[in-house]
Amino acid sequence: MIPIVEAGGTRRLRYPPLRLGAAVAVGVLTLVPLGYVVVGALGVGWDGIVALVWRPRVGELLVNTVSLTVLGMAAAAMLGTAAAWLVERTDLPGRGMWTGLMAAPLAVPAFVNSFAWYSVSPSVQGLWAAVLVTTLSYYPLVYLPVAAVLRGVDPAFEEMSRALGNGPWKTFLRVVMPQLRPALLGGVLLVGLHLLAEFGALQSLRFATFTTAIYDQFQSTFNGSAATMLAGVLVLLCLFLLVGELRLAGRVRTARVGGGAARALVMHRLGGVRVPALAGMALLVVLALGVPLGSIAFWLATSTSTAFPIAALAATTATSLGLGAAGALVTVVLAVPVAWLAVRHGGRLSRLVERSTYIGSSLPGIVVALALITVAVTVVPALYQSTAMLLTAYAVLFMPRAMVSVRTALGQVPPELDDVARSLGVGPRGVLVRVTLPLILRGLGSGASLVFLAVVTELTSTLLLAPIGTRTLATQFWSNSSEIKYGAAAPYALLMVVISAPVAYLLTRESRRT
Repeated sequence: MIPIVEAGGTRRLRYPPLRLGAAVAVGVLTLVPLGYVVVGALGVGWDGIVALVWRPRVGELLVNTVSLTVLGMAAAAMLGTAAAWLVERTDLPGRGMWTGLMAAPLAVPAFVNSFAWYSVSPSVQGLWAAVLVTTLSYYPLVYLPVAAVLRGVDPAFEEMSRALGNGPWKTFLRVVMPQLRPALLGGVLLVGLHLLAEFGALQSLRFATFTTAIYDQFQSTFNGSAATMLAGVLVLLCLFLLVGELRLAGRVRTARVGGGAARALVMHRLGGVRVPALAGMALLVVLALGVPLGSIAFWLATSTSTAFPIAALAATTATSLGLGAAGALVTVVLAVPVAWLAVRHGGRLSRLVERSTYIGSSLPGIVVALALITVAVTVVPALYQSTAMLLTAYAVLFMPRAMVSVRTALGQVPPELDDVARSLGVGPRGVLVRVTLPLILRGLGSGASLVFLAVVTELTSTLLLAPIGTRTLATQFWSNSSEIKYGAAAPYALLMVVISAPVAYLLTRESRRT
């Protein structure tokens, strides 16, 4: 029997060496880009750091990046939570339809969305355009977890609050919001990390942030030192987000043994605001889906560069599907030991290992790619320009997508079930295979789906790390759109949407089942 440690009312198992070693190894892997940035900073020296960072241009980039991140996170939080509440807890007509439509923007890459808005009018650029486009692209990352919690929350708490004389708003703020907090903060954290590392959409909208500046430094002046210092500032912003989310989330137990009594959720009547609510949801769908899909259709129909090279389209689609599936599998497998350590062992070491997996996601793909290239050339030259290195970059970049889903699923599995299995003589490996994994299978599927959607549309690291001759839908779209061949780019954009849409639908379906 593995000893049990009682600490502050939390039952925790001692760290099993193999799982601890696996989690630490994953954490070290995801910290490779951070090590690259730190080594670059040490090579420049303190005086060089001050000279490169303490400049008016860096101050401007800092204001732009922080403004976009704060506004985008706030907008996604409000939009995602409001949409989830309307769909899951009110008598809004067509709940099933709205559920699918709210998650559908995940199938439209942010850089395709920006391409669509900018092609409608070149005046769509700057901060507010960036906030609009990124919010429309990323609010489902908040909507999905919040909607899942709203479906599973015990209505007895709301009934008790109403019985004590609290109105709908007080009940929502005092009873529902505390239960939404972990899911809401997890979704907002994902949005913030994406905004810190966003490149394609912001480049199209002519809005300069640290990420676009880093790309420009490497592409135009080859100034590695300046780009590395800018990446260092991004790391600090990422750490601020991680610490803030950790402090706000606190320690909340969400697991329980048994499903409780079956009770109908409290559905709130919209009454006189039903029409405005429907209009608002319809407007959101038009902005998030109608504009990009309409722009793609327009350029396909009117552009003189429109072409349908069947062989090229089939080859790039197959490549994107293969890389998406492999990247999702690798990332989820690596996320399991880290999530298990974080959920089952609430301590400083587990929190440190878990938080380390989020840092790489806040860095631009070009920094992650250059870090892996440097390590590969120095330590394992055979990995340079290999599929294995590309999949490693995907795991580093998109680990948070898998971590949030797997950690949430593990948090809903009572640790007492592990204890019961051990008391029956089942070893640690048997507990993992026969008890834990079957119970978190839906969470694994959700994480894999989110990673797949990200890999299929990933751009910068694929451009740098893909083996020679490898072309994906994202890279071909970017190549054509950069040359203002909108008609030639449109088929690749359409195919990205087509292969992503079923995954987004399955993600929504699994979320509803969960």
